[in-house]
Amino acid sequence: MTGPRDGGREAVGEQSASRRGRFGRWRDQAIALGWLALVWNLLWGQISWANLASGLLVGSAVLVFFPLPAVTFGGRLRPWALLVFASRFAAELVSASLHVARIAVQPGCRPRGAIIGVELRVRTDLNMALTAEAVTLVPGTLVLEMDRESATLYLHVLDTHGPAELVAARERTLALERRIVRAVGSAAELRRIDNPPVEKGTSP
Repeated sequence: MTGPRDGGREAVGEQSASRRGRFGRWRDQAIALGWLALVWNLLWGQISWANLASGLLVGSAVLVFFPLPAVTFGGRLRPWALLVFASRFAAELVSASLHVARIAVQPGCRPRGAIIGVELRVRTDLNMALTAEAVTLVPGTLVLEMDRESATLYLHVLDTHGPAELVAARERTLALERRIVRAVGSAAELRRIDNPPVEKGTSP
């Protein structure tokens, strides 16, 4: 039998859960807006106040007119791991840009591309989106397709000369995923990335 006090507690609990749900949605929207603004600045190749303001405006328009599926952020932001991710990502950007520039100016150079499949270890929409965006921003790699069910990214890799370079490209992608998860992932996701990935076939 339920009394008035029990009913009052249930009502308070429902209101508290509703407030937490609204806060979670607002938090997820704010995180998505921040990532969209960051990607906008990286696409322009320069981080400035003007690009930041325009990135926030464009990101807001994307979230309003093209709403993304609900993505729950169950991780935790780790500042040191985020700093490690940012520094390593910047170094990879510089290294890959120099490599692509060398290919562009080298006389008679005919780069050989390949398509590889990389199965991610954390099968969440957020992790797939962040990893795909980061991979695409690095010159020389491009995400052609994403298989959401198997959490597989199909990448086009520029200038490959043998199986060893395909393996290296796959390992770079998994290392990038690992740094992202360490920066913003949950404890369960951190444990998951320590498991060995399943190899997928390649087609040079």
